[in-house]
Amino acid sequence: MTDKTKSENTQPNNPLHGIRLIDILEYLVDEYGWEELGYEININCFTNNPSIKSSLKFLRKTQWARKKVENLYLKTIKE
Repeated sequence: MTDKTKSENTQPNNPLHGIRLIDILEYLVDEYGWEELGYEININCFTNNPSIKSSLKFLRKTQWARKKVENLYLKTIKE
């Protein structure tokens, strides 16, 4: 089994596998805008002087917030 085949089989049921956090965040900002995103997920990095850079920094350190962002992304792409 090649390395590529191994990595494809490691998370077959994970819809976020292979999607980068920056891509998720940029998609949500394009879809909702910062104001609406801050309303949907009330965290400071979305409501107070938001930027991709500061949001990524926070989301990489804060698992509960990242989970909320990932869940909103999954909900949004299904609609």
